[in-house]
Amino acid sequence: MESTITLTEAKARFSEIVEQAVNGQVFVVTRMGRPVVTINRFAPSRRPPPLGDMRGQIRLSDDFESWPLDVQESLGITEPK
Repeated sequence: MESTITLTEAKARFSEIVEQAVNGQVFVVTRMGRPVVTINRFAPSRRPPPLGDMRGQIRLSDDFESWPLDVQESLGITEPK
């Protein structure tokens, strides 16, 4: 069931509204007569997002594992010229 309350009322009764929302009540909060937000029980997702969601959206450059020459020299990977 959904109830509409004003922002002023939501501020004054916040603890009570949160408790009711935990028990399944949904509140639509209005400001100046317009709905602006809903307060309802948090429902965590039941399963983690699938692996590989970014497949096809990320591309590694061909030289991804190559270090620039100055960095190689700074790290002692190659001898300075």
